[in-house]
Order: sequence, then C-alpha cells, then structure tokens
Amino acid sequence: MSMNHQKGRLFGLSKELLKSWQETQEVWRDQKCREFDNTYMQPLFDAVDHAVAAMDDLDKVLQKLKNDCESE
Repeated sequence: MSMNHQKGRLFGLSKELLKSWQETQEVWRDQKCREFDNTYMQPLFDAVDHAVAAMDDLDKVLQKLKNDCESE
C-alpha cells in the first residue's frame, strides 16, 4: 500500500474517532470528561496531525529517492 493510502486511512479513522468523541461529549459533560479530553483525546488528535505531516514529508523524500534512482 502506498504512503498516501495509509495517510488517508489514518486521517479517515481519526475523523471517525473525533465524530464519535464529539457525540460522547454531548452526554458526558462533567469535569472527568474534560480531564479525559485534555489528557488523552487532544494529545491523540495532535499526534495524528503530526504523523500525517511526517508521512507527507516522508513521501516527498521517498519520491525524490525513486526519481534519483531512476534517472541514473
């Protein structure tokens, strides 16, 4: 599978999780919910954003390597 496919899959799953989490927050609105969000959910979503950006960077490097190898 390509890097773009994996990146898209990660992003899509993250969006699904975010939607489910937002639905959960509609019924779970106490301090523990906010703590859970700050401790687990927001860092997870931030990590996914960073991973997607890193995958973009890696894909560029791999594409450059491929082009360099094919041109020699």
